[in-house]
Amino acid sequence: MTRKSKQPGGHNPLTYHERKRLKSSGYGTQTQRLTTASQLPFGHCCLNLSPIDDGDAVATPSGHIYSREAIVKYLLSKNGELKKQKAEYERRRLEVENRRVAWEEKEQKSRQDRFVRKDQGAVSTALVLRDDDAGSGDRGASSRPTSAAKAAKEKGENSLKHVSYWLATSQPQHKTGAPATGEFDYAREIEALPPVPPDRPPSPMSGEPLKLKQLIPLHLVREGGEDAKNRGKGNSGAVTGKVLCVVSHKAITTQPTIAIKNTGQVMLKSVFNELAKPTMTCPVTSKKFKEKDVVELIKGKSGFAASGEVVAKKYNPTLT
Repeated sequence: MTRKSKQPGGHNPLTYHERKRLKSSGYGTQTQRLTTASQLPFGHCCLNLSPIDDGDAVATPSGHIYSREAIVKYLLSKNGELKKQKAEYERRRLEVENRRVAWEEKEQKSRQDRFVRKDQGAVSTALVLRDDDAGSGDRGASSRPTSAAKAAKEKGENSLKHVSYWLATSQPQHKTGAPATGEFDYAREIEALPPVPPDRPPSPMSGEPLKLKQLIPLHLVREGGEDAKNRGKGNSGAVTGKVLCVVSHKAITTQPTIAIKNTGQVMLKSVFNELAKPTMTCPVTSKKFKEKDVVELIKGKSGFAASGEVVAKKYNPTLT
């Protein structure tokens, strides 16, 4: 038996068949191979997961495709949530500022009171000392040894705390809330606030800030043209057929795809590099475009490993 097997975790207490039976109950890391039905085909909305009709398709700067109705509804709801979050943040920030102002006023008043007491205390102290000198000498003689004994006792206790660190009186005291000096910690109060809400709602897929005017209208051509569209709407009310390259009329599944912003045309990247990029002219509309007008759309996925991530994993603790 090797040395590794004698250490904790060096062997698995369960056999292969026991682990296989426990997999269905959630033991260990769960792994599942995703099929084509679990992947989002090209030309489907990333929010409602349904095919998009021509004229309703829009893309974000990140290359994700959405239905116009779905993405506008998402932006409206998120803007409403951000307004509520900003109002709550401003309310809590105003509370911190009000506490800071109240603490500063209180400190200023306490400083003034201490100054007045100190200024008036000089006269009262002189009067008290004069009264003590006029008093009996026996009482003064008896008080001096008492104060000396008290000072010696305090000195002994302080030295005991230094050398006897295990005593309960010598242990440090944990204090929460305000600092030990009693001051208002403005920096700590600001750090305790939630993060500042963003000005714009995030994109559903990429998380980048998104504006309504950043949406790019797309022209999607599907298999069968108008006949397939009419048949699909007449039977089930949904759009059928794969999206085609507007130039080569090849079906777009998992190939790299390019969209031109100012024309909305969608074509394969190979066709774009061969026909459109050399002249910087759209092959369909003959309209000039710039490099910033080119957006690479997110590819569709399938059950094949070459199309992207096809395995889903979920970690669960084990006995080892």
